[in-house]
Amino acid sequence: MKSGQPDNMKKRPELNSTISPDDFKNFYWLKAELVSFCRTNDICTTGGKIEITSGIEQYLATGIVVPTSGKYVQTSSFDWNNAELKLTTKLTDNYKNTENVRTFMTLHIGHHFKFNTEFMNWAKANTGKSMGEAIEEWKRIYTLKRNKGQKTEIAPQFEYNRYIRDFMADNPGQTLKSAIRLWKIKSRRTGDNKYDSNDLLFDD
Repeated sequence: MKSGQPDNMKKRPELNSTISPDDFKNFYWLKAELVSFCRTNDICTTGGKIEITSGIEQYLATGIVVPTSGKYVQTSSFDWNNAELKLTTKLTDNYKNTENVRTFMTLHIGHHFKFNTEFMNWAKANTGKSMGEAIEEWKRIYTLKRNKGQKTEIAPQFEYNRYIRDFMADNPGQTLKSAIRLWKIKSRRTGDNKYDSNDLLFDD
């Protein structure tokens, strides 16, 4: 280990039912690894990486399983294609980015409105929020994008993207290959997965 390299690095354990909750939280896991663990232990695999991770954390901490039950069953029958939308209308678990929604959002935001990935992900993950809140969230995202001097926020499940972005910003003379090499090393060690200049001291 080179001088200056963090000394609290622990080898990444195997992801199985004997792993401690702390070790699970302290290491980075690919979604495919999480899904495989869930299927082995009959834990629900519905949702994104954050939801799946939460189910595993609950299982490891309490032994309680969020069981698989086949396909996810939507509880709402709200018609996003044709229903009259209001500022108080709540986002449901069957929310869709329909032309009806586009018309409503354009009415309240303006003709510069367009669906974007950040907003669509937010709408899917925020069941129970109102359309008024959805409008405010779209405006927030739009403002961030317009402000070229401010970085776009990257969700926690996208640690890889965030690491690569921060590495390249801090090391303009380095290559993407170098960034990926260091990410692979760091993601297999305990601690957070945020880029740090000391990462340049890592050995394979």
